[in-house]
Amino acid sequence: MEYFNKSKAIKLRSHLGKYLVADEENTNLRQSRNGTTKKSLWLIEIDKTKPNLVRLRSHHGRYLTATDTPFLLGMTGNKVVQADYDAGLSWKYEWEPIKEGMSSVKLKSWCGKFLRGNGGTPPWRNSVTHDDPSSATYNWILWGVEFVELSLHNNQNNELFNQTSFASNSSFDSCEDIHDSQSVSTTSINKTWSLSKTRQNSKLQKTLNKKSTASGDSSMELFQRAKAVRLRSHHDKYLHAEEDEESINQDRNGSSKNAKWTVEHIPEYDNIIRLKSCYGKYLTASNQPLLLGVTGRKVVQTLPRRLDSSVEWEPVRDGAQVKLKTRYGNFLRANGGLPPWRNSVTHDIPHRSSTQDWILWDVDVLEIHVGNPPPPPIPHSDSLDFGSSTSFKSDRFARQESTDSVGSPPKMEGRTIYYHVAEDNGDVDDENVQGYSLVFNGNDVEQLTRKFSEETGLDGVIVCSRSPLNGKLYPLRLHLPPNNVTMQVVLVLPNSKAANEFEEQGLL
Repeated sequence: MEYFNKSKAIKLRSHLGKYLVADEENTNLRQSRNGTTKKSLWLIEIDKTKPNLVRLRSHHGRYLTATDTPFLLGMTGNKVVQADYDAGLSWKYEWEPIKEGMSSVKLKSWCGKFLRGNGGTPPWRNSVTHDDPSSATYNWILWGVEFVELSLHNNQNNELFNQTSFASNSSFDSCEDIHDSQSVSTTSINKTWSLSKTRQNSKLQKTLNKKSTASGDSSMELFQRAKAVRLRSHHDKYLHAEEDEESINQDRNGSSKNAKWTVEHIPEYDNIIRLKSCYGKYLTASNQPLLLGVTGRKVVQTLPRRLDSSVEWEPVRDGAQVKLKTRYGNFLRANGGLPPWRNSVTHDIPHRSSTQDWILWDVDVLEIHVGNPPPPPIPHSDSLDFGSSTSFKSDRFARQESTDSVGSPPKMEGRTIYYHVAEDNGDVDDENVQGYSLVFNGNDVEQLTRKFSEETGLDGVIVCSRSPLNGKLYPLRLHLPPNNVTMQVVLVLPNSKAANEFEEQGLL
C-alpha cells in the first residue's frame, strides 16, 4: 500500500512494457505503449474503512472494475472494464495492492484473482483480464507503478484530469523523457539533466564522427586488430567485471583491470567476437531476467565448457559508436535511473526513445595484435538448428548446455524448449518479440502438447517446428530429437487459419 499512499494518481505499466489505458468511447480497457496521454492516468481513491484496498478511477470518471464475465468462452480469465460507480456493487471496484520484488505490484480483485496484462496473439494481445496465472504467465500479473504528481489549475473536480500538468516518477527508471503534449503537459523530473547530457553527447558525437570518417574504420575493423578494449557507456561509465567473477556493472574507473576486455575472434565468422574479462571469463547474455516482470536479461561472466552463442556478440556500427548484438537480436545495454537499475548491464531491445542511447558504446582500444589475431582456445559448439539455452554454474545460475555435439551428453533433467505463439495466419514475429521457455522431460509430442496447455492455458494447441528448407511451419507428429537437445517451437491455436490449412493438407 505504500506505493499508493505516495500520490493521488498513478500509471500502471505491464510486464510487456505497455500502459493500462481507458478508452474514451466505451467501457473497454487495453494496453498501449503510449503512456503520455491522460487515458493512462488513474486517480487513487482509498476507503478509510478499508485502508488496504484502493479504487482506481480513469479520467472519464469510471472505475477499474473486475467482472465475473469470461473474456472468452471456455478459457480462464474474466473481463476487466471501466464502469460507473454503483454503491451496491462497491466490492467490484476494490483492488488490493500486493508488493512483489523491488518495483512491481500485483492487484488482487474481489474474488482473489489478479489484474493481468495479456500477451500472445489476438484476441489476447493487449487485453486486460483478472485471473490466476500459470507459471508461464506469472509475470503478466506484475505491474510497475509510476507515480503522478498533480497540480490543479482550478478547483473543479470534474475537470481534474483535463486541467492537469504532472511529472511522472517511474518505479522502473527515472529518466524516461515524455514528450507527447496532446492531452497533458508533461515534464520529466530529469529533463534538465537529460538536456545537458544530450548536448554534451552531441558535441562528443560530432568530434568522434569526424575522426571516424577520416579513419574509415567499420565496427569490425575496429575490433579486427584489437587485442584488448574498454567499453564506455552512454553514461560515461565503463563496462566493469565484478570481483565475484560473475556480476557485470558500470564503473567510472576506466583505469582498473576490471574494465579491460580481451577480444577473441571466431574463425568461422568474420563479424562475431567474444569478450573475456580479467578473470578469464566471457561476457555472457543470460536468459535470466534482471527483475521479475521487467524486460531486460542479465549479462554476466561465465566460463562454460563449450562455448555457444550466449558468449558471442556482433558489433554494429552506429556513427562513431557501436552496438553489441546477441545472436538473438538483443543489444548490450547500460542502464541508468534509480537502483536497482542504476549501473546495471542487461541485454534487451529498447522500445522507448529515451533509452535508445543506452545500447551505444564507445570503444577504447588498449592493445593491438602485431600479427594475425590468435584463434580462440575453445571451439564453438552451438547448434543453430535448435537455438541455445543459457544459464550458469554458480550459486545463482545453473548452466543448461546444448547436447547436440560430439561426445556423451551431460546429465540434464529435461530439455529447454523456447516457444512463440503464432498469429491466426501462422506468422511469427520471433525477431522482435521476446519468446518464452519451459523445461520438458521426455520425447513424446502428445505429452509436450499437454505441458503447453497447462503452462499457457490454451487448450488444443498444435506444436509446430519450422522446415529448414522453406521456413514453413509443420506440426510435430513423431518423437522429439534425442539427448534432450534444446528446441525452438511455435504454438498454433486450434481454431486458427493456420490450423485449418494443416487439416486441409492432411498434416493433423
